[in-house]
Amino acid sequence: MRLAVFTDIHANRQAFSACLNFARAQGAERMICLGDYVGYGADPEWTVETVMGLVESGAMAVRGNHDNAVGTSAESMNAEAQAAIEWTRGRLSAAQRRFLAELPLTLRDQDRLYVHSEASNPEQWRYVQTASDAGRSMLATSAAVTFCGHIHKPALYSMSVTGTMTDFVPTVGVAVKLLHGRRWLAVLGSVGQPRDGDPAASFAMFDTESREITYCRVPYDVDSAAMRIRDNGLPHGLADRLLVGR
Repeated sequence: MRLAVFTDIHANRQAFSACLNFARAQGAERMICLGDYVGYGADPEWTVETVMGLVESGAMAVRGNHDNAVGTSAESMNAEAQAAIEWTRGRLSAAQRRFLAELPLTLRDQDRLYVHSEASNPEQWRYVQTASDAGRSMLATSAAVTFCGHIHKPALYSMSVTGTMTDFVPTVGVAVKLLHGRRWLAVLGSVGQPRDGDPAASFAMFDTESREITYCRVPYDVDSAAMRIRDNGLPHGLADRLLVGR
């Protein structure tokens, strides 16, 4: 089965639409959503409704920290992120807020684990930024492959049977075979707010038969997404960073 794995959509309708269209054109048979559907961007209602529709059609979805923040004031965020969350609360319907609140923090499917942040303590929203971080997450689960997001930058880690770690930034469009005998952690880039210097939306395709993962970049109408943020009175910095992928 060909999976399309998305994370950190952040209410960016233009980016998510482009990624969904690209994934379907690539033969995606099931969608996997790793959280942070809201926050930062200007189209939370459309984004949450779209994810709800995907789940109804068989997609899997977990909760991210921005989704969690909609229903609680306990999440600690910077001023711009907090302003966007407060604005988002007023836009979502009760059904949409309930959907976000009831999403699980992790999901397991065969030998794959899906989580927004990392597996050792999902509710703490830790970042996977180093091989040590990745190793901690891998050792917390028996899954052969873990998929996560949260840092908005693509990366791929593996662990040998002796615990030796490898890590690299995958090349866009080049399939990587996740070999048996190693544990893997795939950190997905962000659909709606990339932070690796490339404004193009980021997600990945995974073939469960061949065990090949391909990281994808999809250009989209960044100017329109940025204009939506400004026109809705959200912090302009959230719009400006889309233009440079930071």
